This record gives sequence, C-alpha cells and structure tokens, in this order.
Amino acid sequence: MELRDRIAGLMARARTDLAELVSIPSVADPRQFPAQECARAAQWVLDQFAQVGFTDLRLAETADGSRAVYGARPAADPAAPTVLLYAHYDVQPPLDDDAWHTPPFTLTEVAGRWYGRGAADCKGNIVMHLTALRALADQCPVNLKLIVEGSEEQGTGGLEDFVGRNAELLRADAILVCDTGNAAVGVPAATVSLRGMVNVVVGVEALASEVHSGMFGGAAPDALAALVQMLATLRDSAGNTTISGLDNTQIWSGEDYPSDRFRADAGLLDGVYLLGDGSVTDMIWARPAVTVLGIDCPPVVGSAAAIQPHARARLNLRVPPGLDPGKAYDALAGQLHAVAPWGVHVTVEREAVGHPFRARTGGPAYVALAAAMGEAFGRPMTELGQGGSIPLCNVFADTYPHAEIILMGVEDPVCRMHAPNESVHPDEIAGMALAEALFLQRYGSR
Repeated sequence: MELRDRIAGLMARARTDLAELVSIPSVADPRQFPAQECARAAQWVLDQFAQVGFTDLRLAETADGSRAVYGARPAADPAAPTVLLYAHYDVQPPLDDDAWHTPPFTLTEVAGRWYGRGAADCKGNIVMHLTALRALADQCPVNLKLIVEGSEEQGTGGLEDFVGRNAELLRADAILVCDTGNAAVGVPAATVSLRGMVNVVVGVEALASEVHSGMFGGAAPDALAALVQMLATLRDSAGNTTISGLDNTQIWSGEDYPSDRFRADAGLLDGVYLLGDGSVTDMIWARPAVTVLGIDCPPVVGSAAAIQPHARARLNLRVPPGLDPGKAYDALAGQLHAVAPWGVHVTVEREAVGHPFRARTGGPAYVALAAAMGEAFGRPMTELGQGGSIPLCNVFADTYPHAEIILMGVEDPVCRMHAPNESVHPDEIAGMALAEALFLQRYGSR
C-alpha cells in the first residue's frame, strides 16, 4: 500500500518531531515550569502545521491564559465534509524524577518503546496528525480544521470556554478527539464512553488544638481516626464503591479487558486482589469508583504523641454514563456527613465536576474510521470505555449536536500516562497515522 510505505518512510521524521516536542517541558502551571515553555510548544505546533498546508494559523488566547493553536486547511471542493483535528500540547509534571528510568524530557528508546513525558499523552497524537498529513500530502479530500490546546492537563477549562465563544470557527462534521488509544499495541479501538468525575475535599474538625495522647487519649475524639472511619464506608469488603444512591451494578458490553492482562498493566503485586464483584471492564468503565487522592495529616517522621484536632482528604469519584455528576456529588457529600462519628464537624467542598460522555456510533465518520482501522491494522476495530474524563467532549456535543465525535489516539494500556516512565510504541504512531490518513480519504469520498 502506497500510504503505508509513505508512513514507514516518515517514521524517522516522526521520531525527530516527537523528540523536539518532548524536550519542551510544557507543563501549564507557572508554579512548576516557566510559562515560556508552553509558549515554545505552541509555536512549535503552529510552525509544523504550517508545513503541512494549514494557511489560517493563529495562537488563540483562552480564558485561563493558555494559548490554543488554531488552523484551517480548505479542500479543493468547498462542499467536502469538514474534519476538526484535536490534541493538546501541555503535559503532566514529571512527578518523581528519581522514579524515571530515563530523563523525562529527553525522548529515549528502551526495548522498542519511546520514553518521555508527553510521548503518549498527548504529544504522540500531535505527531500522529502530522505524519498522516505528510503521507497524504495534497491528496486530502476534506476540509481540515485544527485545535491544539495548552491547558488540558490542568483542567482549567480554557478551551471549553473558547469553543462556546467561537462556535462557528470550530464547526465540523466530524471531530477527531485524539487523546485516547487502542486496546493494546496493534489492537485498534475507538473510545465510545468516558466516565465523568467529582472531586471533593472533605474536612474533619474535633478539637481546638492538638492535645497529649497520653493525657487525653481514650476520651478525646481523634479527627484523623474519624476521617479514616468515614472513608472506609465508601467501599465494601470486596472493593465495590458503596455510596448510597449511586448504582454500582452496571455492565460493560464492549471490548473485554482480560484480568490477567489488567493485573500486569496495572502492576498489581503478587497476592493482591482485583476490586469489585464485576468484570474488570465493569469496574473501570461502567461503574462509579472513588479514590482517595491525598490526606492532610502529620507525616510519620516528625509526628508527635498528640491527638489530631483536624484532618482533610481529597477524593476523586469517577461517574459512568447514566449517572448525573451533580447527584453523585450530593450522594457523596450526604454520606460523608451521615457517617461522621462522635459529632465531629464535617465540611465537604466541591472542587470540580465533569460530566460523563457517550459517543454516537454508526454514522458515516464512524463507519469510515472502522474501515480505515481495519485496513491499517489488519483486524476489526473494537470499542473501549475510559475511566478518565475529557470535559471538552460534552462541550463539543452540546455545541455541535450533529457532529460525530470520535475518540482515538496512540496511547495504550502500558503507556503510563500521568506517571513516571511514560512511553509510546512507535508502531502505534505509524498504525494510527495510517488509520487517520485512510479515514480522511474514505470520509472525503463518501
């Protein structure tokens, strides 16, 4: 196949592109990295897409201060369908530098994978777009639009606000949200379901100040112990999330995720059980799941023999399609208040809310993508859910109710996005670039 051969010949360029982009520490938090790094990444993206035929390119300021790269590339036929390509250039911070086996901002090949922060999420998807368009050259039969945002990982809503204010600018028949991935390397997939989320901070107060555990322990209530007791009610002994009023029995009907593969992908230690009484896919894509993200309390080293007067925890509740996140917040907050022991004072602060999303399937873009994926990978495309939230998808769906929104990308279950040692498999960049190029051809000729 000519396109396949072209992409194979472009993979050295793809590696160079990704190495340049990964080398820019574009963390959209000026408390951690200079804002100039995000500006450098945005300019890199703009310059590269200028080289693949985008003529109307600009850096658009968004409400949270980040810059989104917008571009357009008209087709020879103005009546051709319009496809919007999405990705983001900002990345998560590297976290623990000592946990990285390679420098986080230097693309490094190890055992066939390319390691570096953002290699998969989401700079690999930017390179996928570029590689597909370079392979097509001037043979792309659709109108193209581009939006690459700069604050997705911070969740500050810059692009969500921008879409609402610039609806005509981004209007398209099909929107490729390239921030997900395949079921495994070489197993093509579209993500059709996203869990929403509710983040809260729960605070507990019991005493005016610390008191000596020997003099007062046994009668004086311990705020930290109260918090632990409250958190323990959010799961049962099997690990099911148990929040009164939230259905935790839904079933996933798409692609399976074998438990042995999930154990390996998640890095479970020997003898540690999987959670819940459903299948892996039920638990991670179809049911609510609560996670304790952090606790404010004295560290072990330096702690004193004192009863804690107050404690806090940050919780993340993932909400599957079919559950309303506002009602989920009410249920979570209500339970935390209801189970608080000993009359301790409880506050529950709502930090963030994101709605779940379910894609429509069966339209012409979806059909064209399924055929393109099958041709590119030599096996049928499957459907996945994702535990993560992409609030922008709901904004797109509300703003463009007739558009087909397709989630795809180069990430895979072992890419370790958001964690140390993030990586991408180059075969996924090649395969997905080919699938995207074939999709644009098929969709434009319908």
